[in-house]
Amino acid sequence: MDGNGRWAAGRGLARSEGHRRGMTVVRQTIQESLALGIRYLTLYAFSSENWRRPDKEVSFLMRMCEQMILKELPYMIKNDIRLVHIGRREGLPQGLKDVIDRAMELTRNNNKLCVVLAFNYGGREEIVQAVRRISTQVREGELKPQEIDEERISQALYTAGIPDPDLLIRTSGEMRLSNFLLWQLCYTELYVTKTLWPDFRKKDFLLALSSFKKRVRRFGGADD
Repeated sequence: MDGNGRWAAGRGLARSEGHRRGMTVVRQTIQESLALGIRYLTLYAFSSENWRRPDKEVSFLMRMCEQMILKELPYMIKNDIRLVHIGRREGLPQGLKDVIDRAMELTRNNNKLCVVLAFNYGGREEIVQAVRRISTQVREGELKPQEIDEERISQALYTAGIPDPDLLIRTSGEMRLSNFLLWQLCYTELYVTKTLWPDFRKKDFLLALSSFKKRVRRFGGADD
């Protein structure tokens, strides 16, 4: 969900206003996903690299995420939406961790839509943590090296139990993955739009889905 800062700068506003507008689009996108029968929606909200931003902006993003979850929790419960957090908990404010834990617990049995919140997330860090977890299992005799396969690695990631994405939508025209789901995006279809995230609307979402429907997904095989 890229382009909040540029959206604000283009209007002579503080970056925080771009982030606020971006949160409104999050709600709209979740609603559209529900209406369309989409089962999993992953939102890349805060990367492990975003800590390099000014302290004031980082603090604002932490507070905004906490407030957003608290505000939307009744909506998620009512509409059978499950919230899952992926990323490192270390470094997050205790209040935000408590809110995430509460929302995950209260929605854990919901199954109409799973919203995966990637917050303090980094793809390389995720793989490093998976390697450490598997290495510990080998060292303690719980796992043999020859038993390590793609499925074993997938189950050691933050996203264990969550299907790999079918479609990645990248807003603001950036042509890179930005350390996002590096293992999981192996055969994901990519869609890049120059639309900044705060301007992303239903029509933009439908254009992305329409493009996806026209793709031929071979997964390394032939057309047939």
